[in-house]
Amino acid sequence: MAHLKRLVAPESWGISKKEYKFITRPNAGPHKLDESIPLNVVVKNLLGHANTTRESKKIITAGKVWVDNKPRTDYRFPLGLMDIIDLPEIKQVYTLILDTYGKFKLSPAKNKTLRYCKVLGKTTLKGKKTQLNLSAGKSIIVPKDEYKAGDTVILDLSTNKIKTHIKFEKDALVYITAGKYMGNIGKIIDIHKLKLSKDKITLMIGSHKYETLKEYAFVIDKSFAENEGHKSDEKD
Repeated sequence: MAHLKRLVAPESWGISKKEYKFITRPNAGPHKLDESIPLNVVVKNLLGHANTTRESKKIITAGKVWVDNKPRTDYRFPLGLMDIIDLPEIKQVYTLILDTYGKFKLSPAKNKTLRYCKVLGKTTLKGKKTQLNLSAGKSIIVPKDEYKAGDTVILDLSTNKIKTHIKFEKDALVYITAGKYMGNIGKIIDIHKLKLSKDKITLMIGSHKYETLKEYAFVIDKSFAENEGHKSDEKD
């Protein structure tokens, strides 16, 4: 089914629900339907490079939009959190993130091959090798198992190797991806391991303390935080 009724489209798309009856439905892919947005909507609504789906298709099928270092020619391709969108002809690169209203937005990126991925879990393979299962349907085999679920790795898409490992720990900076603090950046000040329910964290957002679920926290580095206007008080 190529179309979706606008009335049931995810709120994260930030589209008008009454302008037309239908909108492009994303294909199955690396992101769940309620956590993704089709490339067509990104080109039209977020980038503003087309007024109609016909115009958007011309841009996309010509290979003018790259996602995570690969040209994507399917206008229904699903994009999600932290995907890197590269427009090589005009030399513009963006990271797809969520704002504080839970709407997808494009944040200017400095590097088109570096992507933040959350470690969702690990799998032990034959030969005692470890495979990290990452967000966005990605995975990578690592020579040394020093990673935990909840950590973040910055993946070099050109080599499929890990450039940076950011641990989920006290004093780490986190970007909140769900819940009422969605889109905010804070610092972990405590981690609560609960036996009968999901783990929680206490974090500082600005000068205030808040509590949220651990699964809502995406560990980031100071570079990401500063790019989003968050000034860390950490000393180098």
